[in-house]
Amino acid sequence: MFGAIWGGMAKLKVDQAMKRAKAHMRKGEMAEARALYEAILADYPKNERVKTALAELSGPVKVAAPAKGAASGAAEPPAEVFVKLSQAYQAGRLQDVHAMTGQLLGQYGNSGKLWNFRAAVSSNLNLLSDAEQALRNVVRLQPDMVAAKSNLGVILERLGKLDEAEECYRAVIARTPEFAEAHNNLGNILKSAGKLAEAQACYLNAIARKADYVDAHYNLANTLRERDLLEDAKQQYFKTLKLQPKLAEAWYGLGQTMAALKSLPEAVEAYQRALAVKPGYVPAMVEQLREQSHLCDWRACDLFAQHAAQLGITGDAALPFPLLPFEDNPAHQLARSRNFAKSLLPPAAPVSTIKPTSPEGRKIQLGYFSADFHDHATMFLMAGILRHHDRSKFEIFVFSYGKNKDGAQRDQVLDNVDQFFDVRDMSDGDLITLARGQNLDIAIDLKGYTRDSRLEPFAARLAPLQISYLGYPGTLGCDFIDYIVADPVVVPPEQRSGYHEKIIYLPDCYQPNDNTREISANAMTRAELGLPEDGFVFCCLNNNYKIMPTEFAIWMRVMAKVEGSVLWLWCNNDVAKENLRAAAEKQGISGDRLIFAGYMPQSEHLARLRHADLFIDTFHVNAHTTASDALWAGLPVVTLAGKQFAARVAASLLSAVGLRELISETPEAYEELILKLAQNPDMLSDIRTKLAANRQIKPLFDTEGYTRGFEQGLERAFAQRLAGEAFSDIAVSV
Repeated sequence: MFGAIWGGMAKLKVDQAMKRAKAHMRKGEMAEARALYEAILADYPKNERVKTALAELSGPVKVAAPAKGAASGAAEPPAEVFVKLSQAYQAGRLQDVHAMTGQLLGQYGNSGKLWNFRAAVSSNLNLLSDAEQALRNVVRLQPDMVAAKSNLGVILERLGKLDEAEECYRAVIARTPEFAEAHNNLGNILKSAGKLAEAQACYLNAIARKADYVDAHYNLANTLRERDLLEDAKQQYFKTLKLQPKLAEAWYGLGQTMAALKSLPEAVEAYQRALAVKPGYVPAMVEQLREQSHLCDWRACDLFAQHAAQLGITGDAALPFPLLPFEDNPAHQLARSRNFAKSLLPPAAPVSTIKPTSPEGRKIQLGYFSADFHDHATMFLMAGILRHHDRSKFEIFVFSYGKNKDGAQRDQVLDNVDQFFDVRDMSDGDLITLARGQNLDIAIDLKGYTRDSRLEPFAARLAPLQISYLGYPGTLGCDFIDYIVADPVVVPPEQRSGYHEKIIYLPDCYQPNDNTREISANAMTRAELGLPEDGFVFCCLNNNYKIMPTEFAIWMRVMAKVEGSVLWLWCNNDVAKENLRAAAEKQGISGDRLIFAGYMPQSEHLARLRHADLFIDTFHVNAHTTASDALWAGLPVVTLAGKQFAARVAASLLSAVGLRELISETPEAYEELILKLAQNPDMLSDIRTKLAANRQIKPLFDTEGYTRGFEQGLERAFAQRLAGEAFSDIAVSV
């Protein structure tokens, strides 16, 4: 009895609410209708009729027809219409507002205020062309509304119409010089065009007019950092963070600045602060991992392990290179590279953007692009190629976007190329125009995802054939890179699926070497290098970021069994030295048995390597140039052949110099081999003798022979492009 009464009352209450809600909807009063539906659902959460009606509110909204006799020529809708639009907008019902303004503009097409509503909602819905047209109408109808002109500039900027956006901002500034936002926005346009000094002036103008303008402070800090005004940038980030302590991007920028200033612990702290205010902030996490690896702060391994399955693979993109030392997984490297290319690089222009022309009767135009045309590892390796290129077949162009550093390697580059362009101050657009103007047949990127890389111009197509070479040990995952240069050891058949590009397989080793590199005759002694005269010297002069706990633990176990031995490491950071010594002590090895080497000129560096007994390699990222240095100096290298490109480089080098017996396949075999060589002087002596002979006769240091094979690979790849064939893997044989 009572149940029936209460049930009837509930039905009556629901019916009444439904009728009232529908009446509101007929008048266009969507917020009121929604409030009624939500109230009744709070009491009767299982009522399907109310649930359905509430869901319908997310669809198109009918606007109440004007009352009979209403003036059809009215310029503005009634005030209550704007109240309803504002309520819906504030409630996040953007589709409703978009539909409502569309209906209303049919009657009130001369309402600047209504067009402004339309622009705001279209912008938030990313309907940029719609927003542009709406703002043009606002500017036409209300020419004194400078904010609309400035907002039009923002939309034009988002549409890539940068020249028009710049005109808008300059017009606003000319009319209203105190409009701080226009100064800031103009600075953004100029910054994107590479005009950093002019952008800096704009941000200062914005701040002068609005002292607490956080965006302008932040943009100024970024610009100062890009101009290498690092101390000024640091102070500017501090000013930004004083205004907005929870701006994660500013903490990130401060971290980048501190890293550039070589203040790595402070950089790590800044990245941690960024992550504290924005958990899961991928760029900050990647850079924290990078700098912790440089510091040999292996707490980073735990952080990476927590995120390894997703970091850069799903969700936000992550710069792939800093993550290479943390795992040996070609599939993950490919996924990260593809995600990065898709998310953070421009869309790839089609391969047909630049039509190839036959080289018959002319030379192939070959362009190298890098920031490292100076005394740098890449140039130590490449100098011989540049010297031996067949100039009857190739014309060599160099595009240098790094700092202008004079020196012997820079001089060699200048002496052995046909055209050298210093493009460091050029915008991407100007670089594309310049490179295309040289009618390049082949464009070669030497940086990949390493620091100071510049892949954006390649996305637009600089040449009919584009190749990744030498600088980055892995796939780039980009549709605009046609080939990667490798060899059968660094990319064995079972790992081929981990590479996005087609592959030019060189017959011996992908890495070039210059067989004229001078080894200093300076008769330095072990004592001068801080080494014991008699003890066994294990050596790993790799960058610190490559050293990880697994191989370090092996080194410590071996040292425990080789009395009087020391480990000679490269290090230029006191915190890293402390961390490494502490790690040794934890494993029962005195920290004093770790000897640290610093920078030396190349010829002297090669000479000092002769004082070591055995080079022991890192795992996930091997010695690259450093392994070539050791072998050229006559120092044997023991490596573990991993899976990814970076983990197989030393194996490739050893194969090409005829010392496969120094390649191990498991950590256990690696440890056993190192110990055996350290405890068997005759065995190690035989290896040294073999290396001394092989460096003269094996392919690794045959610079001219290497160059001929490399050129053959380039010619065959270009022939495919010329014939209009689909790119395919190429195996060079010479």
